[in-house]
Amino acid sequence: MSEEKAAAEQLPPAEMARRCAEAMWRDDHASQALGMRIEDIGPRYASLSMTIRRDMLNGHASCHGGLIFALADSAFAFACNWSNRLTVASSGTIEFLAPGREGDVLTATAQERSRAGRTGVYDATVCNQAGDLVALFRGRSYTVPGELIPGVELTEN
Repeated sequence: MSEEKAAAEQLPPAEMARRCAEAMWRDDHASQALGMRIEDIGPRYASLSMTIRRDMLNGHASCHGGLIFALADSAFAFACNWSNRLTVASSGTIEFLAPGREGDVLTATAQERSRAGRTGVYDATVCNQAGDLVALFRGRSYTVPGELIPGVELTEN
């Protein structure tokens, strides 16, 4: 007697993005340690924020560029993992346009620009609380085998 495989749970795109973000966030200790917060999440995009603390400042009293990169990279990660397909970064670049200062709240908003086969391109803007552009980020993604949430599939729209 053979057992039938249980049907996979089907989720619409917005709910899939939310559930994938929750699954990723549980184990994203780096983003949590930096005080990042998920502000918005959806199919092909994500927005995360971070308040610049004193321990994030470099010798010029501005936010260390690596931490701005980390914020943009985290938004990129959430944007490209929305569909329950494990996706990692294959590269990322950033252009710093203005400094972040202690107490500033930076928000990185990442958006999918292209996804074909196993690769994707995502752009992110990093702005401060006044809406001033601090950095521009571009990331390239690569999809690997596996799922964030086993047994869950995206509904067809």
